[in-house]
Order: sequence, then structure tokens, then C-alpha cells
Amino acid sequence: MRLHDGGRAPNPRRVQIFLKEKGIEIERVQYDINALEQKSEAFTRMNPMQGLPVLELDDETFLAETVAICRYFEETVPEPNLMGRTPLEKAQIEMWQRRVELNFMMPVAFSFRHLHPGASKIEPVQIAEWGRINQERAARFMGILDRELASREYIAGDRFTIADISAFVACQFMKPARIAMDEAHGNLKAWFERIGQRPSTAFD
Repeated sequence: MRLHDGGRAPNPRRVQIFLKEKGIEIERVQYDINALEQKSEAFTRMNPMQGLPVLELDDETFLAETVAICRYFEETVPEPNLMGRTPLEKAQIEMWQRRVELNFMMPVAFSFRHLHPGASKIEPVQIAEWGRINQERAARFMGILDRELASREYIAGDRFTIADISAFVACQFMKPARIAMDEAHGNLKAWFERIGQRPSTAFD
């Protein structure tokens, strides 16, 4: 088993943190996303979507998509639990995980891809207006998260989960996306600083 990894890009980072939380060590094959190594013919045979990361199993099955990879490890190594135990908890974590992905991670990614000059290799047609729209979308969702975090310590409840991983990585990626965390978002800022102290969130 090995992980085809993409370094510090957001989706690879989510799997890296998830594996550290689980205490799982796995062989990694690194790809340079800026050099478009994920566009090669060999990689496309593993993942026709040409996205990282990809988990290669011993029987040469390939699993792509971040949450699908995390789900595989959650089922094979159940503890520490990061995706829910009871039906209700699983649904609540999935609800917030999806909210974070759709309303925060994607807007941050679109902002970066359409506003940062360095992203022109992976987004050849950059549309600045779309980037600015997504900056506003991300800012609005930060306000929602800040209000939610006024009454609990973590994104999806009373403990650390995959929803926190996704939100943390999105926050980390805001700087290259040219999005600032507003001073009014005190709860979100405190949460970000707290999650940043976890050993799993340190860069390799």
C-alpha cells in the first residue's frame, strides 16, 4: 500500500493530517503539482480525474478523492475515531464536513486559482472576478463558523473530527488565496490557533 501524495496542496494535506491522527505510517510517492506531474499518462491510469492524493492498495486498486481515502482508513483503523460512531454523530460530522468543503475549501481554492499568478499553470484561464466572488463566499462562511464556535470547541461537536481537518487546511490556504481572517472572527481564530498546536497539523 502506498499514497501518491501532493505535498502541501490542500487535499493531500487533509489526508496527511488524518493519517497522523490515526498514527498510520505509509509509503508515499511525491508529485510536483506545479510541474503537472499528475497529468502524466501513467498517473491518469490510476486516477482519470488527475487529482491528488491517490491511495494504491496492495491488489492494485486505486482510491482517489480525499474523503474516500479517509473513509477507507477510518474503517480499517477505527480508533481514534474521526468520522463518527453513532448514526447521528456520523450524520452531523458529514453535514459539517460537506459544509466546509462546499462553502469554504472550494471558495478558497477558487480564489487562489483565479487570483494568484503562480496558479496559472494549473488554471490557465484565470477569471479575476470569479476569484473575488469566492473570496467573499469564504468570508461569509467564516462568519458562520465563528458564530458556531461560540458554543463549542470543534466544528462538528465536542471533539476533533475530519471536519476540523478540512476547515483547518482551508484556513491555512487562505494566505495564498489572499483572504484575511477578520479580527471580528475571534472564535474562529482561537479555534485555528488551538488546532495548530496539534502534532498532526505540523508540516512534514
